[in-house]
Amino acid sequence: MDLDKILLELSSYEKKLLLTLDELGGSGSPEEILAKGGFKKLVEIMNASSWLRSKKLVEIKEDIKVKYYVDVEGEKFLKEGFPEKKALGFIIKQGGTTSLRDLGSVLDKNELTIAMGWLKRKRWVDIKKEGKEIFLYVTDEGRRALESETWDEKILRTIQQKPGVEVEKEKIKDLLSRKKVIKEKEVVTSIIFLNDNGRKILEKGLEFKEEISQITPSVIKKGEWKNKVIRPYDIYAFSPAKHGGKPHPLMILINQIRQIFLEMGFEEIEGDFVESCFWCMDVLFIPQDHPARDMQDTFYCKNPSRLKIEDENFLKKIAEIHENGGMTSSEGWGYKFSVDESKKTILRTHTTVNTIRYLYKNPLPPSKVFSIGRVFRKENIDATHLPEFYQIEGIIHEENTNFRQLIGVLKEFYRRMGFEKIRFRPAYFPYTEPSMEVEVLWDGSWMELGGSGIFRPEVTEPIGIKNPVLAWGLGLERLAMLKLGLTDMRNVYISDLGWLKNNPLIKKVD
Repeated sequence: MDLDKILLELSSYEKKLLLTLDELGGSGSPEEILAKGGFKKLVEIMNASSWLRSKKLVEIKEDIKVKYYVDVEGEKFLKEGFPEKKALGFIIKQGGTTSLRDLGSVLDKNELTIAMGWLKRKRWVDIKKEGKEIFLYVTDEGRRALESETWDEKILRTIQQKPGVEVEKEKIKDLLSRKKVIKEKEVVTSIIFLNDNGRKILEKGLEFKEEISQITPSVIKKGEWKNKVIRPYDIYAFSPAKHGGKPHPLMILINQIRQIFLEMGFEEIEGDFVESCFWCMDVLFIPQDHPARDMQDTFYCKNPSRLKIEDENFLKKIAEIHENGGMTSSEGWGYKFSVDESKKTILRTHTTVNTIRYLYKNPLPPSKVFSIGRVFRKENIDATHLPEFYQIEGIIHEENTNFRQLIGVLKEFYRRMGFEKIRFRPAYFPYTEPSMEVEVLWDGSWMELGGSGIFRPEVTEPIGIKNPVLAWGLGLERLAMLKLGLTDMRNVYISDLGWLKNNPLIKKVD
């Protein structure tokens, strides 16, 4: 340990604290140091002692002491008397005996319960049952108790007169067993000691001088630096990490995805959370008896419970598609379409409703759009499922587009997201044919991240679209789990400040 270097780098507060400890004989509490050393605030002493301890010049020992204060019931007892003492006085006035019924006429129900317990516990009365009545008889010990102040009365009055007084716990265990009579508070007291290194520093001739610890324009302008010592800086001293504000990791990922699609020539669109079953389900050729439309899987709204469908002709087209295939070559689902079911209000279960509305308003090619938005489903919460989550939706509507182009676009998206190994598996979805699921290799296993396909003619032809429309819906939270190294989807939304602070804004790419 280079004591000369440490001596040179001591702050004025550190020097003052060492000198004060020397005057106090080598140790003292912060309060004693405050009174002796001329410090203005305790925080100055605590900060200086922490730095001196880190420099191994002092030691700090902490002691926990319990102090006691009178609580609300205790104040009431001191003012009106302990319930058992009040009861004892009444019984003696009645000639040394009374019935429980008569005692209840002078004490309220709560006081009577307390008094009976402590009268018996302190052996101030004998309790006997005679017929259907209960009688209390004062004992000799009870008569002596009424003539003088009892121990618990004395100690409670002492605590009232000296708040925070230290008392042996054994002496007040009876008072502590009562509710809200006295309250205890733990107080941590510190004693600061000089160690051998601290004494060696003092032996070197420690001298307290006013120093300049920060060069300011005022110090330079006034020339104060000419006549004062400028404190050296220790560039190796510990400095706590500072965490400034930054976007949530999920928002960083959303912005990254948005940037990739924009660079690939897509336009972003948005939609509403609240939709009708018509736009969210019927237009997408999802049958009205599909399991996904059950109350157990979808959030239905009470107010409003129904939404108006503006385009009646379009509604008729969709009804015919469901019943018999309409103008398409499809046979439909073969049931009677319910307009009332179609008007029901729900929280959107996917963002595909955004793209189908867009196509309805913009049926002419070309168009390449995407959306990143929240969707709602009645899922049981676990490590990989949430009732509210984000979906990455997109479509490509161009002449001569095909399934191979869809595979290429999704491969390129995930490649830009940092995934090299991607595979596609056949799948089934009510509104795309052919359909496939996208999987990426992560940590030695394949994980499914979303579905895709080409919209069925039952979806596009009622809108007036003849060209194939490529579509996909990808999960954001599962992607976030992979990118952020999480094993539980719920951790994305838990406010773990440590994780949020330490999660880097930019991650190194191998």
